Amino acid sequence: MKLRETLIANPIIVAIRNDHDLDKALLSKASIVFVLYGDILTISNICSRLKEKNKMVFVHVDLIEGLRGDSAGIRYIKENVHPQGIISTKTSNIKYGNQLGLYTILRVFIMDSLSIKTGIKNIHENKPNAVEVMPGVASKIISVIQQETNSCIIAGGLIKTKKDVIESLSAGAVAISTTASQLWNL
Repeated sequence: MKLRETLIANPIIVAIRNDHDLDKALLSKASIVFVLYGDILTISNICSRLKEKNKMVFVHVDLIEGLRGDSAGIRYIKENVHPQGIISTKTSNIKYGNQLGLYTILRVFIMDSLSIKTGIKNIHENKPNAVEVMPGVASKIISVIQQETNSCIIAGGLIKTKKDVIESLSAGAVAISTTASQLWNL
């Protein structure tokens, strides 16, 4: 199954920031997990535990302590951690992840019209498999980026209620990522 279809079938993505979140994610019915913490000594175990529960795992490579955000770090993650994909704000990581055959998610922070333009340019140039737009509650921005790039959009950041989920999906996102555990089993 392609990533877009997987996201559409599983629109709630668990985003974990610590071991407590990990324990809750393991018990959730969510199929996709974004790992937003860990270090080079713990990341393999974190991901192994998730994969044992048949979770699709994406590692935010910019947030792993002791790992440089470069080609060697991405290669290390692929060869030793074995996630389905990576998340990064750095276009060079997205480009290299694509070369290695990993699913890639470019995380873009939208603060003004210039960041929208830059984000759209980076999406076209680096061809991530999906784009996580932050903040995810900005449904107008989600709609613009989806129309301009026809990308698979994930809304992330500040999504705390069922209403936020519905608004983001209605704006054109195919999935949302959230650390709000009360939404993980929607």
